[in-house]
Amino acid sequence: MAGPSPAEQLRAEASCPVCLELFQDPVSIPCGHNFCRGCIERCWQSSGASSFACPRCRSVAPERSLRPSRELGSVADIARGLLPAGPGTLCGRHREPLRLFCREERALLCLVCGRSRLHRLHRVVPAEEAAQEYKEQIQSCLQALKEEREKYLESRKSGAQRSLHLDKTRSEGQRLVREFQELRRFLEEQERLLLVQLGDLDRAIGRAQDEALAKVSEELSQLDTLIWEMEGKFQQPPSHFLQDIQQLLDSCEMMTFHPPAEISSDLERSLGDFVQRNILVRGALRRCQDSLMFLLQEPAALTLDPRTAHPHLQLSEDGKEARGQLVPRDVADHPERFDFEPCVLARGGFASGRHFWEVEVGQGGVWALGVVRESARRKGPLSLTPKEGVWALEAFHSLTSPRANLRLHPPPRRLRVSLDYEGRRVAFYSAGDDVPILEYTRAAFNGERVLPWFKIGMGARLLEVTRSARCEDRAVAGQVMSPLDWVGFGFSLRICP
Repeated sequence: MAGPSPAEQLRAEASCPVCLELFQDPVSIPCGHNFCRGCIERCWQSSGASSFACPRCRSVAPERSLRPSRELGSVADIARGLLPAGPGTLCGRHREPLRLFCREERALLCLVCGRSRLHRLHRVVPAEEAAQEYKEQIQSCLQALKEEREKYLESRKSGAQRSLHLDKTRSEGQRLVREFQELRRFLEEQERLLLVQLGDLDRAIGRAQDEALAKVSEELSQLDTLIWEMEGKFQQPPSHFLQDIQQLLDSCEMMTFHPPAEISSDLERSLGDFVQRNILVRGALRRCQDSLMFLLQEPAALTLDPRTAHPHLQLSEDGKEARGQLVPRDVADHPERFDFEPCVLARGGFASGRHFWEVEVGQGGVWALGVVRESARRKGPLSLTPKEGVWALEAFHSLTSPRANLRLHPPPRRLRVSLDYEGRRVAFYSAGDDVPILEYTRAAFNGERVLPWFKIGMGARLLEVTRSARCEDRAVAGQVMSPLDWVGFGFSLRICP
């Protein structure tokens, strides 16, 4: 490949590396590189820094030093007379200098193009005039940007903005610490109050039991004396024994033992009241924990596991939605896959901690959701009971637990499932509500991992469907139910992000 021509070499040596044009009033800076005076001054002015860097080698000069390069200026003038016009300075069609500018098309024109019919109705001005106007416009924009930059640099230099944000985060942190300290103090005070009440009740019960024991001991002593006297009478001859027979019979009637109650009915009632109140306190604390978890903790990031999905279930690409279909999919029969119940599990599961997730359900159809032990069976009919390792909420145009008499009108469209592994608890909520619809306590996870579980479609009772209000409304409207609605496949379950 041929190297650059002498003319190209001359233009390169006599051109400013900033504007790429032949030097105008060239100057040299401390590192030895040359620039047009106007170009280097604009570069340094726009940088706004106290030091001066070379645009080519980035060397920094401690002070602004510009030395005129008269010889280089003479070389640039000679090159300007010898070299042809640079690229883009001649009209490609007429080979005339581009001295005009069309405002409508924003294009350079030669005198011939400016007089042509194509540009007759356009605003054509001299190129120098247009260049000056655009320079002023761009300079105004640059000045506004410089002012914004200066404001930002000043704020960064003073640290005001950073201090404002730091103060805000620190004050919020301090406020949060105070709130939790007050909550801890309140809970500790309530704990002490309950323990004091329980201690008083315990001591009262102890005193009552001691008094009952003393009374019983006294009665037993009297009874032992009476028995000893009676047994002595038995040793007398009949003539002596029968002389006081009436007195002996009266004494026998008095030989009764009625041990007193260990605690009074009032203490029994106080103990029952305390136990009932403690149950309410535990429920309030649990609701408080749930509320804080829902507010502060992010929902568990669940995705459905296609290896477990029943062949009649179709999963979305993002693994968040399950929908039934009448025609089964052609899938491999893995040991993990449900083959009878239209169920699917989420990936991962949990073996510790507190977690929750939300699910959108359709208005109608058949669905159920909850958690199952990892070892729960997946082949054949599945019993939705804790005994089988399933803690679930089932719906068929209403909510049941399962088949219990739990009804909500209308059923929620969005449900929240809460799992407390160490607390052995599974609870179901309407989204945005802190009172559970259904709650399982003392769940026997047996140390196993538990997996979020979902069921949809299949098994709808057609008699109940046809009697439902939704079906009656559609019949009145002249709409015909499809088989998809009948088997509950017209609705999907979707895990909320």
